[in-house]
Amino acid sequence: MNDSKIINDPVFGFIKIPRGLLYDIVQHPLIQRLTRINQLGLASVVYPGARHTRFQHSLGAFHLMSEAIASLRQKGNFIFDSEAEAVEAAILMHDIGHGPFSHVLENTLISGISHEELSLLMMEEINRDMGEQLNLAISIFKGNYPKNFLHQLISSQLDMDRLDYLRRDSFFTGVTEGNIGSARIIKMLNVVNDSLVVESKGIYSLENYLTTRRLMYWQVYLHKAAVAYEKVLVNTLTRAKDLVRQGHDVFAPPALKYFLENAVNANWFEEHTEALGFYEELDDSDLWSAMKVWKHSHDKILATLATDMLDRHIFRVEVYEQPVDEERIEELQRQIAMQMDIPLCDAHYLMNVSTIQKDMYNVDDDSIAILYKDGTIKDISEASELLNVQLLSKKIRKYYLCYQRFE
Repeated sequence: MNDSKIINDPVFGFIKIPRGLLYDIVQHPLIQRLTRINQLGLASVVYPGARHTRFQHSLGAFHLMSEAIASLRQKGNFIFDSEAEAVEAAILMHDIGHGPFSHVLENTLISGISHEELSLLMMEEINRDMGEQLNLAISIFKGNYPKNFLHQLISSQLDMDRLDYLRRDSFFTGVTEGNIGSARIIKMLNVVNDSLVVESKGIYSLENYLTTRRLMYWQVYLHKAAVAYEKVLVNTLTRAKDLVRQGHDVFAPPALKYFLENAVNANWFEEHTEALGFYEELDDSDLWSAMKVWKHSHDKILATLATDMLDRHIFRVEVYEQPVDEERIEELQRQIAMQMDIPLCDAHYLMNVSTIQKDMYNVDDDSIAILYKDGTIKDISEASELLNVQLLSKKIRKYYLCYQRFE
């Protein structure tokens, strides 16, 4: 009998998943749910090819983890089979807490709890389903296990999560500049004093990786049209939620209805055992189904926003280097209220003012250690001749003003 399943992945080719615990995790309903959640949220509004799922990303990250473990073992780093399986299990499950459209729900339908915390709750559920076989994986995921470098492979500057999503998102968006040399970076990984280091031969690949990440953030993840489209979705959900709170009957599939009706936060998940079950049923299709009905709503604001979403009628965006002038915001609100014939106090549903900041490299948190042949270790910021770390670590802050188009 074949002892592994083979999946053909467009980015990495054949990915082998050993039968047993790891294959059982892939088959679990909570992992299969990720096939119904897009990896890049609404970025396909700009890059139509960006329709890949969180499930594909999880398999890719798992594949890179297998490669990293094999490479580290070849260099004499001792990793038990049980540890290798556990860290592979952890990376397979690292994203299960994501809701529909990536991070949109985190501040709209739920608050005060991150997708990482939800991932942990769901991992514990899978662990119960699998007779507590995932205790070691969860311990590594949480950073509680004595071998710190195993946790770094899941969560750090050079984790397998990032190495996969940069490669994969570059592939599916067609932004070829984002294609990082993940294989070379993995081959250059080593462990010194229980911490991941990169051998100095890999420095050029690292320079490419750090500059690429910056490019992908501003060109893909924070592209102004994708940001504006996301704001339309946030405002649509906010309006639906406010209408439900005011006693209006708003259509929604049961899982979505639950989050429209209740103020769900971290405490709510603790006190209401059914909340996690409803969250686990949510995927992208719940929101699209609801919006197809909301398009015909008697509520003019909800109908406009749902139509914007379905017909790709994106908010207009203005990007500023300084905070947006209050007078500009008030003037816009008056214009929107007049054009839509709605009360001034409701105009905020058709606009959004936000600050977007991305720190590409933080020397304190994000150090990447470079190992030289003589055993000395330097941070990439000192080791690189090419990288201007002052520039890379410069906090970039942009102010976005998004609002309904009338034309």
